[in-house]
Amino acid sequence: MAKDYSNLAKQIVNLVGIDNIQTVTHCQTRLRFVVKDRKKIDDKAIEELDLVKGVFFGSGQYQVIIGTGVVNDVYEAIDKLGTVNAIYGKDEVADEEEADDNTNKTKLQRFMAMLSGIFIPIIPVIAATGLFLGLQSAFTNAQVLKLFGAVPADIPTNVNTVISVLTGTVFSFLPALIVWSTFRYFKGTPIVGIVIGLMLVSPTLPNAYDVAGGSAKAIMLFNHIPVIGSQGSVLTALVAGFIGAKMEIYFHKHVPNVLDQIITPFLTMLLTFGIMILGVGPIVHWIENLMVSGVEGVINLPFGIGGFLIGAAYPLMVLVGIHQMMIAIETSLLAATHLNPLIVLEAMYGFANLGVALAMIMRSKSKKAKATFVGAFSSQLFGVSEPTLFGILIRYNFKPLIVTVLTSGFGAAVLSIFKVAANSYGLAVVPSYLMYIYNARDLIIYTIVSLLTIVVAFVATNMFAIPKDILVEDKTSHKENVKDNTVYSPIDGQTVALSEVKDPVFSSGMMGQGIAITPISTTNKVNIYAPQTGKLTVVADTGHAYGLTTDNGTEILVHIGIDTVSLNGKGFTTNVKLNQEVQKGDLLGTFDPKVILDKKLDDTVMVIITNSKDYLRVESQPDEQVSNDKSIIALQEKEPAVNAQPVLQN
Repeated sequence: MAKDYSNLAKQIVNLVGIDNIQTVTHCQTRLRFVVKDRKKIDDKAIEELDLVKGVFFGSGQYQVIIGTGVVNDVYEAIDKLGTVNAIYGKDEVADEEEADDNTNKTKLQRFMAMLSGIFIPIIPVIAATGLFLGLQSAFTNAQVLKLFGAVPADIPTNVNTVISVLTGTVFSFLPALIVWSTFRYFKGTPIVGIVIGLMLVSPTLPNAYDVAGGSAKAIMLFNHIPVIGSQGSVLTALVAGFIGAKMEIYFHKHVPNVLDQIITPFLTMLLTFGIMILGVGPIVHWIENLMVSGVEGVINLPFGIGGFLIGAAYPLMVLVGIHQMMIAIETSLLAATHLNPLIVLEAMYGFANLGVALAMIMRSKSKKAKATFVGAFSSQLFGVSEPTLFGILIRYNFKPLIVTVLTSGFGAAVLSIFKVAANSYGLAVVPSYLMYIYNARDLIIYTIVSLLTIVVAFVATNMFAIPKDILVEDKTSHKENVKDNTVYSPIDGQTVALSEVKDPVFSSGMMGQGIAITPISTTNKVNIYAPQTGKLTVVADTGHAYGLTTDNGTEILVHIGIDTVSLNGKGFTTNVKLNQEVQKGDLLGTFDPKVILDKKLDDTVMVIITNSKDYLRVESQPDEQVSNDKSIIALQEKEPAVNAQPVLQN
């Protein structure tokens, strides 16, 4: 039975803020929110949710890291809620400007978002093809077959033909997939895009590889214009997809409705194909070849300098979210040379992460921290780096990140000196070895260097990057033996069940259990009193919220009104300061219900036990008149004494 992620979806959406979310999409490992105000999001609350491995804001997106596979299910649950604009996987969006709002992004961020949106949908089939290629190389390798007393010539031709369908289809029709995905990204009709892509690689046209190899000649259109297929040309497919999608949108707006269904796709396919084969295609392909040559030139710099630069830069590219552009370059390399030396250098990032995480696991005395490190290490084994990146590398003063950057660079430098290359891409860390089994030499060198990278990162982390925090055992919190306690009303009013509050963050209980109170007065200022004796851990600058921790560990949040932070302190006064010790009944501040109600906001006061999970029971009674000396919440410890019962005191 499929697991239900609807509750997690609601929690994430509510914590990010329904009204704060412009759009949400996802990649292989994380949810990506375009939000109006990043400052409104409580990172800590989201990180504490089950399955959430961390959060990060980059490339103009608020990113919630969940992990491969599960993120798809959580996204689907968010989509089903229907409360926010979920755009990934949809061919059409009602409001194009709202769905693709890039006004707050730099040009580079918009470009990276475009590459991400185009390539992410096709990565799974490319990764699968890489695995097919690796297995084919293993099982048809002469040395492997020799173990069974066979040679490659013993494999029947028809078997090789069938295998080639598995290994060759994606790369043969890759331009068609890219045009389809580009159409989809730019809100064109995807089926029109895939037909244009198939035209570019039509078997009727001379194959680009055959023309380059001299076994075929280009068609000379009008005796002057050479026409060939676009096999393996990633940039050509991207340009064709962009031109075609924009052209189709234009025709939809200008062609009469009665003719739109026929004329628009006719003109889009005709003109896009014509533009690409009559000059734009060859020019773009020439530019792409220059780019490939440039990347190869960097990789082949002497003494491994190029390898070090790429290997050291890649972790930083992942951190800021611009690593997606490497996919396009790798695809072009494979198409042009049938080898991919770039992913070899990038791969050392994953192995360096393993060494860092392993050192953290071995040295950590904190059980909670160790659990995080073990999870990050396990994910990294199969190429999911976000838990390590956000849970370790940038969490502890960036020292672990520096270790990863340097060791990744040195490992990549060695591999570039030996000119190791993969025969595909899409596989990382443990599965990545399958990309080298086609060549025994490269497999041996890659294996040795990758293991040495882990060792060097492990040693360097132990020497320079172990944070002091994890070297201390978890303290036995006094919250594990919380005594019964009573919380008193901070205002005079009428109690209301928390589930009735018109704010899902509070009513769902995700902030903790408690009670709400509606003020008696709606015209005069209302005094807010300390609900217990303790230390103030939160005093909002706007005066709308107070947090208090009692001596025996009860964490109490007093939140005045709903969305009252938008008032920027208007109608509120504060009489206390952060970290101040207060006694039960001390005046914390005041608020004016009239100011809140005039702005059509809710003036209900919420009293929440934010560490409710530390208690066996949290009891409250709705529909009662209360004053600031009235008990409103009773708490019972996890292991209550015999006959001990929580009592609501008058």
